[in-house]
Amino acid sequence: MSIQSRAAVADGKGSFTIEDIEVHPPQRDEVLVTIRASGVCHTDYDSLNWGGNFVLGHEGAGIVEAIGDGVDHVKVGDRVLLNWAIPCKTCYQCQSGNQNICETNSQVTGRNPDDGAARPGATTWRGEPIGRSFNIGTLSSHTVVRKEAVIPMTVEIPFASACILGCGVMTGYGSVVNAARLPAGSSAVVLGTGGVGLNSIQAARISGAAKIIAVDVNEQRLEMAREFGATHTILASREDIGLLKAAEDVKQLCGGRGADFAFECTGIPALGAAPLAMVRNAGMAVQVSGIEQVIQFDMNLFEWDKIYINPLYGKSIPEQDFPKLLELYERGLLKLDELITRTYPLESLQQALDDMLAGRNAKGVILFDVQS
Repeated sequence: MSIQSRAAVADGKGSFTIEDIEVHPPQRDEVLVTIRASGVCHTDYDSLNWGGNFVLGHEGAGIVEAIGDGVDHVKVGDRVLLNWAIPCKTCYQCQSGNQNICETNSQVTGRNPDDGAARPGATTWRGEPIGRSFNIGTLSSHTVVRKEAVIPMTVEIPFASACILGCGVMTGYGSVVNAARLPAGSSAVVLGTGGVGLNSIQAARISGAAKIIAVDVNEQRLEMAREFGATHTILASREDIGLLKAAEDVKQLCGGRGADFAFECTGIPALGAAPLAMVRNAGMAVQVSGIEQVIQFDMNLFEWDKIYINPLYGKSIPEQDFPKLLELYERGLLKLDELITRTYPLESLQQALDDMLAGRNAKGVILFDVQS
């Protein structure tokens, strides 16, 4: 029997409505999850213009409601979180250890929210099949997903804190730990101290960085950066083109040569080259925020022997990385509760998006049960 679910449905033209949809029982290799919390991310806002109707949301945590044949790693009643970059585990990239850029999951290279859906008709709206953002569509009280999207929650943690692991935390943390492989004693600069930037900062702290420099135009964000592990802060000017003045300040803090690593977490295309200006010769610049626009580079910024990388989703291998993140949380090393600035009911999603765009939240979360 299908379940009537309340969900945010994108119109493909920049807006959404809260609708009743039908979620059908899971079939083989599928899991039905009752969503208890869903993070609100800049990608959710961007996806409003992807075209067509689909269920929004890609950061979710909840409880297993039902399982299909072939599912043996979770059972009904388990607390779980969801992973949006769903690997097939059989393609060339998955077999090479790059599950985050699975070749079968075309959403890695495209933006069609219907690509790779659990199965046509798993979710219907107004009697017709409807896709889910990144195959999971977590801004919905229920969802049916492929089993590879489901990760057990192995520690006691609020649903609101768990759901944000599935994108912003993994992206920021993984870019430092998995992609850059930042060694203890290094110096690091983080450009932009929103949700992703704060997770890059605490990943650098957990990795043992000796110097962590946070750069932002918002003094309140910089105060939070200090709480998450920044040892130094630079209040940048909005008139500082390419953050070149801030780069000089970074160099002064790093013995005149620049930081060992720089992580761009602003999502601003004009700052795509900025981390190169922050690092020393033979340093590494990491483009964390997912800039996809065409930008220009002054090749002098690459002098000399600098490395620039653009990892996706922190090079995540979910079944390995998420348990590590949960363990770090349990040990008090990974701050998740502190990231949640405000929670909202689904009906206040527009307010959550507005607060995010205005920079009022480190992280906003939609709760489907106020007692979560």
